[in-house]
Amino acid sequence: MRWEQGRATLEGMLGRGEIEKVMASRPQAEELLAQAGKHLATARLAMESDPIGAYQLLYDAARKALCAVLENQGLRASSRGGHIAVYEAVSAQLDPPLGRSLRPFDRMRRRRNEAEYPRLGSPQFDADDVRADMAKVEAIMEISAKVIDQMQPF
Repeated sequence: MRWEQGRATLEGMLGRGEIEKVMASRPQAEELLAQAGKHLATARLAMESDPIGAYQLLYDAARKALCAVLENQGLRASSRGGHIAVYEAVSAQLDPPLGRSLRPFDRMRRRRNEAEYPRLGSPQFDADDVRADMAKVEAIMEISAKVIDQMQPF
């Protein structure tokens, strides 16, 4: 059975070059989930001594978990689509009902960009920033691990 929710959005993203088709790979999806778990564990260890690095790892854990969903379907964000395309492609397929759990990713993406490309006077990061989003990333990782069993290649 084909996964239909979000199909029109994905076809539009493919047409605009924001995502591209690749060979569907469950092993690659599992590897991305494993990397996400390692990033999460490292973020926990580093949040006090290096909160910016820990936040970037936390964000990357969420991004790789969402990428795992797409890899399993034979989809990948292109350089044109970037990180936002990963979020939009997965959200189109899972919102509803899981949108509330996925939405923190976009805010985290913008916050992580503040660390990558800081401006004078931009807010500083501390361990509380990492702590505040840790459970949200864990939820994204859990959702990703569960849905790859349900979503067939595109």
